[in-house]
Amino acid sequence: MSMKSVLAVALGILSAIGGFVDIGDLVFSTQAGAKFGYTLIWVVILGVVGIVVYSEMCGRIAAVSGRPVFDLVRERAGFGAGLTTLIAAQIVNLMTCAAEVGGVAIVLRLLTDWPYRWLILAAVVAFVLIAWFAPFGWIEKAFGYGGLAMLVFLVAAIHLGPDWGAALHGAVPSVQGPSHAVYAYFVVGLLGAAMTPYEVYFYSSGAVEDGWTVADLGTNQLTATAGYLLGGTLSVALMAVAAEVFLPRGIDVTFLGSVPLPTATALGQYGLLLALIGMLFAVGGATIETSFAGAYDLAQFFGWEWGKNRRRRDAPRFTLTWLVIFVLAFAIAETGVDPVLVTEYSVIFSVVALPLTYLPILLVANDPDYMGDHRNGRLANVLGCFYLVVILIVALAAIPLMLITNGGTG
Repeated sequence: MSMKSVLAVALGILSAIGGFVDIGDLVFSTQAGAKFGYTLIWVVILGVVGIVVYSEMCGRIAAVSGRPVFDLVRERAGFGAGLTTLIAAQIVNLMTCAAEVGGVAIVLRLLTDWPYRWLILAAVVAFVLIAWFAPFGWIEKAFGYGGLAMLVFLVAAIHLGPDWGAALHGAVPSVQGPSHAVYAYFVVGLLGAAMTPYEVYFYSSGAVEDGWTVADLGTNQLTATAGYLLGGTLSVALMAVAAEVFLPRGIDVTFLGSVPLPTATALGQYGLLLALIGMLFAVGGATIETSFAGAYDLAQFFGWEWGKNRRRRDAPRFTLTWLVIFVLAFAIAETGVDPVLVTEYSVIFSVVALPLTYLPILLVANDPDYMGDHRNGRLANVLGCFYLVVILIVALAAIPLMLITNGGTG
């Protein structure tokens, strides 16, 4: 396998683990399993297919045009619509980055027992140094492959002896639980966590950074599909261990520190250690992704020079933007706000912003001026339109459900 193929696989793994299994998915998948058992697996499947469909479009757009999605969104949708999309995307990026920074600090505290607020500072300094000095390919591989330690949740789920019949039944859409509104809230949250906008922006920009061309369209399909299938499998594993350990005991997961505990029940202290290491890389990868996604979006919208692989003096405003995002995320996290609460707000707000993200992508992917013979086929358009309808429904329902259910607490 060539080095370029290795980097492509690493990009897919980083996008899947750092994007799909970020703090949002850790929180919503575990809470869903603790409240509803296996009955929401169908939502994870729905979200995986959706993010695969649109990530494949984004990677194809980048490979064919040599330009990232946000650059073309601004050109295709116009300044006003593009600016609205940019503002929504940046709010979600900042909120998510702040939640991820707090999540990293929580995991580090569980590993070291050092003071939480000092660990926030240490985490941000470490991320700035990594982003400043490490090449893009190294970041992809380190966080992508390090996040594979999350597979311990899958091992733990199998070791706990899951109810396979209930799991298969959960793959079929149904309405469960004493409160249909709370159930619907978790449907919206899981879809939002699966299809967070920064994932596709980072994936597209990363494809340009890695120099994808038309020759890499097959790699793009494999990377998007295999990467997010991995992320979806880990999400189901999180749901399963919560269903086996928390649900029978009536434990409601309200702290990020509770997420890895089922691995200790199944595999002992080494399982717990691997779970924490996997979470550290997964949430850390998402932190890098959100900061870069915010810088990519802003630079591409305004036509600035951008790219992690460029020398900093050649793309100074791009570099300044991701530094500012880290500083603002640090300031938010240092207030002591609960990262789980910030996560829930960021996911719900991202759901509201989803139509602004995915409609322009579908339009660009169908535009022969940009895509030529590589524009969407019939299947891609059918799935793309189907998910736009789903996205619009959940976007309209997100905030009312959050208010009605008090953030899923009933």
